[in-house]
Amino acid sequence: MNFWLMKSEPDVFSIKNLKAKNKSGWDGVRNYQARNFMRDNMKLGDLILFYHSSCDNPGIAGLAKISRTSHPDPTQFDKKSNYYDPKATLDNPRWFMVEVEFVEEFDQIISLQTLKNIKELSDLPVVKKGSRLSINPVKEKEYNKILTLKY
Repeated sequence: MNFWLMKSEPDVFSIKNLKAKNKSGWDGVRNYQARNFMRDNMKLGDLILFYHSSCDNPGIAGLAKISRTSHPDPTQFDKKSNYYDPKATLDNPRWFMVEVEFVEEFDQIISLQTLKNIKELSDLPVVKKGSRLSINPVKEKEYNKILTLKY
């Protein structure tokens, strides 16, 4: 099993949105490294730290899991979508997504500042200056340490 931290802006798609839908495609990713994580590395049942970014209180808002593995992101083919890619074709899609399923919404967000203050989490990309990737692998020990912070 793998562990991931996936970022979303809460005014675009929040943990509450996922909770209401229960499952959702993680579409619109247009970074090759993040795409490759979804396409090549994410497996059914992998666990996700759902992170709210670009907001007043960035941090981990809850948990999700991979409920469907990699498949072409349909937004790349939709000319009306902000994520349309004219170079993508049905025969040769460029962008992939996974489906995520709601697991838990935390009572309180585990803030970025809290994460930065914990020595065992110093290798998490999200706490490092300049790290902007929306999907990052997380070590099992880091995932477990973060779970202790939700209480």
